[in-house]
Amino acid sequence: MADTGAGSAQAPAAVHHVAEAMGTVFSFDVRGGEPAAVRAALDEALAGLHRADEVFSTYREGSQISRLARGELTVAACAPEVAEVLELAAEAERVSEGWFSTRYEGRLDPTGIVKGWAVERAARRIAAAGGASGVSVNGGGDVQLLGTPGAARPWRVGVSDPLRPGGLAAVVSAAGAAELAVATSGSAERGAHVVDPRTGRSAVTDLLSVTVVAPGLTWADCWATAAFAMGAREGLRWLESLDGVEALLITAGDEVRCTGGLAGWLG
Repeated sequence: MADTGAGSAQAPAAVHHVAEAMGTVFSFDVRGGEPAAVRAALDEALAGLHRADEVFSTYREGSQISRLARGELTVAACAPEVAEVLELAAEAERVSEGWFSTRYEGRLDPTGIVKGWAVERAARRIAAAGGASGVSVNGGGDVQLLGTPGAARPWRVGVSDPLRPGGLAAVVSAAGAAELAVATSGSAERGAHVVDPRTGRSAVTDLLSVTVVAPGLTWADCWATAAFAMGAREGLRWLESLDGVEALLITAGDEVRCTGGLAGWLG
C-alpha cells in the first residue's frame, strides 16, 4: 500500500520523515504547525514506537510481552499499555467471533493488533502536540490519516494490487473525513502470515488481500486480519455488518469484492 500524498501548490508547509521501527519502515508526512513543535512531536512519536517494540516484541526474550507469556510477569506488573492493548484485543476477538485472536499454539502473541495501535497512537500524538493541520503516518503499508494536507486536495492512499506487482487495485481518498485509516492484510507480499485461530496454522483462504477503510488503524488492522482468515464470502458478509467500515477484497481468482459503501471513498 502506498500513500500517494496530496500534491497541492496550496498545501501548508510539510515535514517529511522516514525511520525504521518495529521491524518495518515508517514514513511521516506532517502539514502545517510550527516546525520546531512538529519536530519535537515526531521525536516523541518515534520514541513511542521504539518503546512499543521493546514492550511487545515476541522476538525479544526480555520484552514484557515475552515475559508475560512465560508467566514471569503479571499484567499489573507490566507497563500500562500492555493492559490497554490486551483489552482492545479482547474486544476485537469478541466482535470477530474469535476470528481475531492473540493466542497462537497456546502462546500469547498480540502482534496482530500492536502495529495498527502503535501507528494510530503515533499519528494522534503528532496531531495533538505539533499543532499540525494534517498528519499521515504510514507504518509498513498501513496508514493513519488525520486532518487535511491542504485546501486543494485530500489525502489519498494507493491500495497495492496483489496480482500485479507495482500496480494499484484502487486509490482511497480521505475527502470529507477528519480521520481515516487504511489497512491491508494478505499473503502476496508477506507470505502466509495470517493464522486461522481455529487450527493455529496458516489460514487457508481464497483471498489474496483484504483492505479495510475505517476511522482508526487499530480496528482497521484487526478487521482486515480477521476477514482474511474468514475467506471471501464470510469475510465480506461480516465486514458489511460493521458500522463505519468499508473494504476491498481480492481473491486468488482475480475477483474483486467490495462492501456497499466503499465507492464513496475511492477517488
